[in-house]
Amino acid sequence: MKLRIGLIGLGDQWESRHAPALRALSDRFEVTAVCCEVYTKAKRVAEQFNAVPIPSFRSLIRREDIDAILYLSPQWYGSLPILEACEHGKAVYSSAALDVTPGQALDIRTRIEGSGIAYMAELPRRHSPATIRLKELIATRLGKPHLLFCHQRMPAESQADWRRRGQHCPLVWRNLMELVDWCRYLVDTDPVSVLSSIHDRHDSQKDLFYQMVNLEFAQTDDNNMRPMAQLSVGHYIPQRWADALSFRRPPSVQVCCENGMAFIDLPSNLVWFDDAGQHNESLESERAVGEQMLDRFYRAITSLIRRTTDPDDAYSAMQIVVKAHESARTGNREMIQW
Repeated sequence: MKLRIGLIGLGDQWESRHAPALRALSDRFEVTAVCCEVYTKAKRVAEQFNAVPIPSFRSLIRREDIDAILYLSPQWYGSLPILEACEHGKAVYSSAALDVTPGQALDIRTRIEGSGIAYMAELPRRHSPATIRLKELIATRLGKPHLLFCHQRMPAESQADWRRRGQHCPLVWRNLMELVDWCRYLVDTDPVSVLSSIHDRHDSQKDLFYQMVNLEFAQTDDNNMRPMAQLSVGHYIPQRWADALSFRRPPSVQVCCENGMAFIDLPSNLVWFDDAGQHNESLESERAVGEQMLDRFYRAITSLIRRTTDPDDAYSAMQIVVKAHESARTGNREMIQW
């Protein structure tokens, strides 16, 4: 069964992730129509896939020859394409799931549940080869995670991108949401409290911003051990020192478990330790993360078992980050009610 899809928005990952994945999975997906705020770009991509350029996302979604949409960049549309797809019963793959306000995220979750469509939020850290392998090791060799450390060092967002994305979800917020979701996925439970601190106010005009978030999770075993995650994200290296961004970059995540520990460098490098010593795994030969996610989206549509947790995952990550900002404002650890 080949699914006929429409592309809405062509984001920063189009050339490196989405286009190669669609070509690799051409036996499962057929690009039928393309909509982008820059029409000439939509026309060029449509020619590459023998598709039709469409100036309006609403017209694209309402086409009878569209089974699902790939929403790859929020542009100025916000949550509107997802809500429109719910109205017309079209499945949605969204890389813009975190580029909305908390109120919009709640509305999206409610509308998806009411419409019954298949929906997948793009959360690439979950589906990277190294993460998939680490989950296997947690289940078989390393045991349950006790401590997690994540730090992301990034360049400052440009003024143009800042205006384009909107103040409700600057790039550092989105990256923090992705880290929060990643930790929830690895620990396999929800945090019960959050403590955060922010150095300087995030602004596209500033070179310096840093936020630390400490998550305490629900108890996962009988020894009263509560897993904890220490996350941080920020841009604090001026553009004129851009070479320092990659100097001695810390691992994407460090996980201390019951029976060992692991270090991940996304997307495919994993080093782990147990009583037998050090184990190095390079997973370069595994299927690329873009293919992994689109394959999962395909199975979500064609399977008789509907998966509904993706909108909940995106909404939960957003709620935790909102609580983190409240903690930074008050200076108190905030409890999270589920």
